[in-house]
Amino acid sequence: MRLAIALFLGTALSAGSLAAHAQTPTPAPASAQAPYKAPRLAFGQPDLQGVWSNASLTPLTRPAGLGDRLTYTEEEVAKLEGNVLIEIEEGNAPTDPNAPADFVQKSTVTRPEFQAAGGDVGGYNRGWLDPGNHVMRVNGEARTSILTTPNGMPPARKAGVTTPPSVQMPAGSNSFDSYERRSAGERCIVSFGRNGGPPMLANGFYNNNYQITQTPDYVVITVEMNHDARIVRLNSQHRKDDVRPYFGDSIGWWDGDTLVVETTHIPRSQQFMGSWENLKITERFTRVGEDRIHYSFTAEDPTFWEQPWGGEYEFAPLGQPLYEYACHEGNHALPGILLGERVKDWAVSDAAAKPSR
Repeated sequence: MRLAIALFLGTALSAGSLAAHAQTPTPAPASAQAPYKAPRLAFGQPDLQGVWSNASLTPLTRPAGLGDRLTYTEEEVAKLEGNVLIEIEEGNAPTDPNAPADFVQKSTVTRPEFQAAGGDVGGYNRGWLDPGNHVMRVNGEARTSILTTPNGMPPARKAGVTTPPSVQMPAGSNSFDSYERRSAGERCIVSFGRNGGPPMLANGFYNNNYQITQTPDYVVITVEMNHDARIVRLNSQHRKDDVRPYFGDSIGWWDGDTLVVETTHIPRSQQFMGSWENLKITERFTRVGEDRIHYSFTAEDPTFWEQPWGGEYEFAPLGQPLYEYACHEGNHALPGILLGERVKDWAVSDAAAKPSR
């Protein structure tokens, strides 16, 4: 995992300096400058290769109270990003070695997602986290949400549509009956959250990093968490059967300088906002600067939503190699999770077997 104090994960913005004297020509306005042209690989494709991150302070859905505001003010951005420095300093304070097992490091600035995970992600010190330290900017705009719907929230489902029961940890049932009822993230099969996608979204904690590799016939997106590889077949067709591999069935093509990736056959265990069987996700990757890839996605399911919808963000360069993510929860903790529930079952059974007085 990366130390969260590495502030380069945000989108870096720079502005050219003004002319120092009259003899130096004044730079042309941004609107008059020639649009960025992505470099080409030897076989002609725009170059998307490299190691990238989508970590940011901007959540998938818009925080309550912001209504239809797509962007933050610069004052709001300064406050949000300033709070991160406080969060890091307080979160990295030494822990008392005599603290109880349920100790949680106190912080005057705590993100809601950290609280939901039981403090600093179940007890990790802040230095082990890399949730993003900058507000996500798209075309220079500081975004309040990744979703670009009017209110920054998923749209309402069609009348009468209900969420199909999930094969993972279904609500209202005993999810400890079998390892197959535990989540794919807990079993170290795919990342928790939607790192791999589609759509590819930051998980809010760490390891939101990707390596893109291109060949004339394939694009491979290596997802650090959980060391997965999305293989996109270029200029191909979707499979004709109903086999649903992890991350679905992805085909791609180039639309000018934009890589378009269309994914169907998404498995139920990787449903998106309740949709999976008829879900189609279309992603677009466009190199818009030396240090930026614009990413957008559109979700379509005519049986679930009235119309397509989606979101966008920009990848920033990670600046270092992608290292192995070695997941151990499924290797070591899963037997304990299931055994703990069996012990409870035995206790209930023993109690029921004892004669009442």
